[in-house]
Amino acid sequence: MTESVVLTLFVPPDLEDALVNWLLENEHIRGFTSMTAHGHGETQAGMTLLEQVTGRQRRMQFLVQTSREIAETLIHGIREQFAGAGMYYILTPVIESGRI
Repeated sequence: MTESVVLTLFVPPDLEDALVNWLLENEHIRGFTSMTAHGHGETQAGMTLLEQVTGRQRRMQFLVQTSREIAETLIHGIREQFAGAGMYYILTPVIESGRI
């Protein structure tokens, strides 16, 4: 049985459209979710003055549920296509999912 995972991507807002298009063009992805998120932390590198004052940095968050193999292929492709873009990712196993 193939391991199901969720690939979570945190992306600078100016790359939202490019990543949406890149994901939509991928034949292995059946769908994904995107939403606005805010990053909080000690590192202020790359933050605007307003972000430093408010203590948060705007990001776009993408969630893709897929197999581990496809997720790893996506990560590799993102590393190539968006090198140095300041994205962050988390890969987590899915214990259970379904429609209610």
